[in-house]
Amino acid sequence: MANSRGRRRRFGAIRRLPSGRYQARYPGPDGVMRPAPFTFETTADADDWLAERQTEIRRGDWRDPDAGAVGFRAYAEKWVEERELAPLTQDLYRYLLDKHLFALADLDLDEITAPRVREWRAERLRLTGAKTITAKAYRLLKAIMETAVDDELITRNPCRIKGAGKEKAAERRIATVGQVDALANAVGMRWRLMVYLGAYGPLRPEELAGLRRRDVDVDNLRLRVRLAEPERMNGRRIQGDTKSEAGTRTVILPAFLRRELRWHLESYAAPGSDGLLFVGEKGAPFRRSTFGRKWRKAREVVGMPEGFRFYDLRHTGHTLSTRSGATLKDTMVRAGQSSEKAALIYQHSDEERQEEVAAGLDATVQKAREEAARKAAEKRSGTDLARGE
Repeated sequence: MANSRGRRRRFGAIRRLPSGRYQARYPGPDGVMRPAPFTFETTADADDWLAERQTEIRRGDWRDPDAGAVGFRAYAEKWVEERELAPLTQDLYRYLLDKHLFALADLDLDEITAPRVREWRAERLRLTGAKTITAKAYRLLKAIMETAVDDELITRNPCRIKGAGKEKAAERRIATVGQVDALANAVGMRWRLMVYLGAYGPLRPEELAGLRRRDVDVDNLRLRVRLAEPERMNGRRIQGDTKSEAGTRTVILPAFLRRELRWHLESYAAPGSDGLLFVGEKGAPFRRSTFGRKWRKAREVVGMPEGFRFYDLRHTGHTLSTRSGATLKDTMVRAGQSSEKAALIYQHSDEERQEEVAAGLDATVQKAREEAARKAAEKRSGTDLARGE
């Protein structure tokens, strides 16, 4: 059959439909005949379209038009399963898929276009106002769609919003020594040591959850942080490695915590060398939700802002250690933070130096407490004089 230019067509086929319009079909590299997704007004238009498909095949740019007809939900779930993710990361991704990317769940991959992504993001921000979690969801969506590009299911990643995946970290809040003491008192006797170790360890919540009796050396004021036990969304705790590249680390504590350690071990820690250091009233591992209620109540009693999280105690510990003379490397070792870049830049911090840091931290806290006690005494004395006593 000749085309409108009088040449015999060597690629594809065109036929006239009863409507008077023209349908074009062509063989893909796999030999399967595929129709154009729309009809044409003239044979010349159909012929031009076929020529474009032929050029794509010759250049290796052709993509199966049915490849993107893969459901996003199934593809995303498989994407999560195929990666060796930490349990908490799996929980986060599944939460984001269920709670924040649900609007895209029933679409095929090729139906998720750049305009749709912009519309989805704008809607999430409008409904929730949660910029941080929306940024996390956007990054997850972008990573999934980038894999779809690599799998040749779509030709281009539709997530192209500049800066949409960036999170603006809120400035970390710092508590004073007096506020840490007040929080420790307000949270209750069973949990006061947790507040102190969170600030002056400074240990992460999941590291506190993993501490056992055998990890505590009261006489030498040492804690051995061997593992972390993060809590999953189902409420169960799992054992895992600490975030420190060194894995196990020893934390040397300031001297004023010796009495707190001894008293807690005698009163609240689970029995046996493998007994958990922190347990609930019934002896079970503490739950994030249960402790969270006590923390929020204590925060309110002390008058701390709502944005002050338990995790911010770590920042308090960093700051006080630095004020007591610790270098950045000292605080990194103490808190179990490390990276290749930091290892190249910052000086060595050995156990002897950590003892000095702990001593400096002890002196800083003790001085702050003495100053607070002096001011309180002066205030009482001034009140007595005003009364003529």
